[in-house]
Amino acid sequence: MELWQVSLYFSRLSMFPFFDLAHYVASVMALKEQRGAVEVAVRSPVACWFSAMLHCFGGSVLSSLMLAEPPVAFLAKGTNILLASSVWYLVFYCPQDLFYRCFAFLPLRLLVAGMKEVTRTWKIMAGIAHADSHFKDAWLLMVAVGWARGAGGGLISNFEQLVRGVWKPETNELLKMSYPVKVTLIGAVLFTLQHSQYLPIARHNLMFLYSIFLVVSKVTMMLTRTSASPFAPFEAALGHMFFGLQKTPSKVRGEGASSSSGSSDCDPSSSEQPRDGVRKRQAKKTE
Repeated sequence: MELWQVSLYFSRLSMFPFFDLAHYVASVMALKEQRGAVEVAVRSPVACWFSAMLHCFGGSVLSSLMLAEPPVAFLAKGTNILLASSVWYLVFYCPQDLFYRCFAFLPLRLLVAGMKEVTRTWKIMAGIAHADSHFKDAWLLMVAVGWARGAGGGLISNFEQLVRGVWKPETNELLKMSYPVKVTLIGAVLFTLQHSQYLPIARHNLMFLYSIFLVVSKVTMMLTRTSASPFAPFEAALGHMFFGLQKTPSKVRGEGASSSSGSSDCDPSSSEQPRDGVRKRQAKKTE
């Protein structure tokens, strides 16, 4: 097999069952590591299961809602539901927590995370094709549905938290996007441009390059234990250029308060004048 054929064979990979299984394992493990998730699993297994299904199939739910389709259509995939439910049960209820500890081992966790990122590419492609089948050449809708299919678990995180009895509206992904949501949006734009023939690159080459970027960046972030986005410098520069983004008001107010307190501490005239008056009165009394 020649080197140029690698991307072609890669684009023909089947996601079921191994890549889908890795996606379910990574998603349910991420759910278990959230605060209060284990307590919910003990108190209400049904709520915990539904929350896990939203983590695994959130993209399908959100994209179906956007296209006015039944949001429970993912339940028709009985084999996938059975596989995801088995993973959920083993992660939360396996004796001695053996299943979770096994996949928490760093090499296995890196492998699972990398395979999950590969499924993100396929989900974006599926969302774009699905939107195009409903609305021909509606590129904005294709971007939106591809984004929803690839990052649906993050975009509906507030609803998923509500299932577990947690309400944190400040964690809305639209207010502060996480790196997976950002990189999925970029991927949806790129694949939509390629689908509309505005991007001069073969689809299998774009799939291969984008997946390699996702896997490398994810593994690097896990090894370095950082959540900082690689796009942060570009976001700051573009935000300042197009939107004039400055420091947040809270920081400005904090700096203003500190500067005012600092000026009062450093201003000798305001503090020494009353002290001089007290010293003069004390001197007159002693005389």
